[in-house]
Amino acid sequence: MTPDIAIVGAGYVGLPLARCFAEAGVGVVLVEIDEERVAAIGRGESYVEDVPSEALAPLVEAGTLSATTAYDVVRDTDAIVIALPTPLSANREPDLSIVLSAVGEVSKRLRKGHLVSLESTTYPGTTREEVLPLLEAPGLKVGEDFFLAFSPERIDPGREDWTVKTTPKVVGGVTPACTEHACQFYRQAIDTVFSVSSPEAAELTKLLENIFRSVNIALVNELAQLCDRMRVDVWEVVEAAATKPFGFMSFKPGPGLGGHCLPVDPFYLAWKAREFDFYTEFIELAGKINENMPYFCLEKITRALNSQEKSVKGSRVHLVGVAYKADVGDLRESPALKLIELLRDEGAELSYHDPHVPELPEHGLASQELDGSLANADCVAIVTAHSGIDYEQLAERSRLVVDFRNATGQNGSANGRVWKL
Repeated sequence: MTPDIAIVGAGYVGLPLARCFAEAGVGVVLVEIDEERVAAIGRGESYVEDVPSEALAPLVEAGTLSATTAYDVVRDTDAIVIALPTPLSANREPDLSIVLSAVGEVSKRLRKGHLVSLESTTYPGTTREEVLPLLEAPGLKVGEDFFLAFSPERIDPGREDWTVKTTPKVVGGVTPACTEHACQFYRQAIDTVFSVSSPEAAELTKLLENIFRSVNIALVNELAQLCDRMRVDVWEVVEAAATKPFGFMSFKPGPGLGGHCLPVDPFYLAWKAREFDFYTEFIELAGKINENMPYFCLEKITRALNSQEKSVKGSRVHLVGVAYKADVGDLRESPALKLIELLRDEGAELSYHDPHVPELPEHGLASQELDGSLANADCVAIVTAHSGIDYEQLAERSRLVVDFRNATGQNGSANGRVWKL
């Protein structure tokens, strides 16, 4: 099958999107610079948990989905979707180099009639100010010769109730014609498509969605620190507040934010806002609170060990869960990685258990079975509460537990060996 769509980037966004279109009968080719990923897709083997190999293999065998390292394939497709990372630089500023490099490659192969859609999370103005000039450089005119839109990805790894197909798609084109072409494109595979007036509106929509969560998580994280001093169970307070059927939305505290979006998006908007002499103080404060949580967790572990007349230095600390969220193997911006660094700096002897993350090669660690680790550890810290673990038994078999996710629940609150966030 000749592919109708090229998706640049075969990661956590690109591969699920490719599956969605391929299952709708639309031919898709993924353009990916990682040769190992391309080879894996060619074998029908998935490396993204949201796309099981059992779902990928039939699409590859049927020729509906393929992958390549060569950009030339985009010439013969009708639409090109860019789904690449937009990380922060070392100075916490937007780094669009990966996206803009790909746009440059696409520009060399752009032809009349092409639709280009950017899905990478970014600041308002990126599509019009950064992407558009590169695509128009060969002499083609947007809205007439080719069409350009922004449509933010809304993938939540590990979620099954809302998928790429069923989650409404927001689309904003550079011109009305661009918006219409992009909407028609996405309607081939996605149930609901919602158009906005511009790419800037679509870009800011994505940031608002994630900043909303970041700010509210920061609120309960700050409350958790206050509750710690007041000796009040923050989990009990949140649970009680959630009984109100209106005017309250429940958010849970934790050891920090992970994933690509929540730890990054507030900084993207704050950076762009300064261009307009505007300072997003409220949003930036939330980012500071969330970034501080691993340090607060270190303090909590330190106090818990002190209660046993032990110091962090030389203590055996076993982390349960190192992925950024439950039941996935995604390590992007995981607060567990920061906590590992902090504990190592204090001289702790570290080990971990995570059924979704077999190794942490950069830290020289491999996942260990819980059975032997619990008895040997001076402290067990629950950082990510994967399902399938008996946390009540874990608490009973451990000398000391610090529970950052309320995995032990009310039983943990009544257990003298359990310290909770």
